[in-house]
Amino acid sequence: QVQLVESGGGLVQSGGSLRLSCVASGSIFSIVNMGWYRQAPGKERELVAIFTSGGSTNYADSVKGRFTISRDNAKTTVYLQMNSLKPEDTAVYYCYADGSRLPSSWGQGTQVTVSS
Repeated sequence: QVQLVESGGGLVQSGGSLRLSCVASGSIFSIVNMGWYRQAPGKERELVAIFTSGGSTNYADSVKGRFTISRDNAKTTVYLQMNSLKPEDTAVYYCYADGSRLPSSWGQGTQVTVSS
């Protein structure tokens, strides 16, 4: 089991920046994939950015060039630096982790609201 706790959401104007953090605890050595999803009202949850096996990163096309995922050396904390935010980035952002012997784990979510 892995526990994920997000922080850093809030209200920002269009064009602004926010940085989200996610701290993992528990069976952290079983984590293979770790990153961020988001869910806007009335929409399905979608991948934003994620570290995958070997340290590769995947980004949604809609955030490429604006968002950057990073992590600390211990690989227990992942960050999402969000720049040039747009109203369409408004959503609840969820931290996600899984592994070969680890079921999918989700954080409680943090709200990001971008005003126009």
